[in-house]
Amino acid sequence: MEHTAGDIDALVREEKRLTAIESHNEAWAEGLSAGIEPEIIAEAALATAFAELLRANGETAALALLDRMRDKVIAGDFEEDRLCH
Repeated sequence: MEHTAGDIDALVREEKRLTAIESHNEAWAEGLSAGIEPEIIAEAALATAFAELLRANGETAALALLDRMRDKVIAGDFEEDRLCH
């Protein structure tokens, strides 16, 4: 079966997403082992992410991401039994 350019792009994007999750999970674990509270790690991660997104793509992109994340929280997408990496 031949893959389209869109299929390949989706596969590459998913691989990048999984690699990013792995990197963030390792950083999270290191923070916890250093005695940093989860709320502090989370705030630092979000602040870094939004600062980088603002720098690279501007306020509209950052606010759009914030809206998507808010919708996911409300929908329960981050509840432990629904998470899949």
